Amino acid sequence: MKSILKILSLFIVILLISCGGEEKKKESSKVKIKNQTTTKKADTKKATTKPSETIDLTNKGIGSIKSLTLPSEIDQAMAAKGADVYKKMCTACHKVGKKFIGPPPNGVLKRRTPEWVMNMILNPEEMVAKDPLAKSLLMEFNGAPMANQNLTEEDARAVLEYFRTLN
Repeated sequence: MKSILKILSLFIVILLISCGGEEKKKESSKVKIKNQTTTKKADTKKATTKPSETIDLTNKGIGSIKSLTLPSEIDQAMAAKGADVYKKMCTACHKVGKKFIGPPPNGVLKRRTPEWVMNMILNPEEMVAKDPLAKSLLMEFNGAPMANQNLTEEDARAVLEYFRTLN
C-alpha cells in the first residue's frame, strides 16, 4: 500500500511540474506578440509629421493679405513694436521656444508664408474654418482656437517683423 501511495504521489508531482512549464511557454509567446504590436505602432507614429512641424511655403491662407514682400533687413523699430504687441496680446497662449496652448512663434517663417502668418493673426476664425493647415493645428493643440485679438494690420505686421528676429 505504501509503495502504491509513493508511486501515485510521484505521478501527481510529475504531472504538476509538466503542466506548470506549459503556462510559462504560453506567457512567453504572449509577451512576444505584445512586443511586435508595440513596435508596429511606434513605426506608424514616426511616419507622420505634426502640423506644427509641417513646412508649407506656398499656402497664403485665407484673408485680406494676398501678397507680402519682406525686406532683406529687419526693421528694428517695427520689431520692437511687434515685441510689445506680442507680449501684451499673445503670451497668454504662445511661448517663445516651447509648445504651450499654441505653437511657439520662433522659426514660423521657415514653415509658413508671411501672408499665412498675417492672415492667421488677423483672421483666425475663418482660417480655422477653411484653411486645412489651420484646422490641423487646431487639432494638434487640443482644439484650442486662436483668439482674434482684433489687431490692426499695422500691429500684425509689427508682430510678424518681431517673429523674424526669433529665427
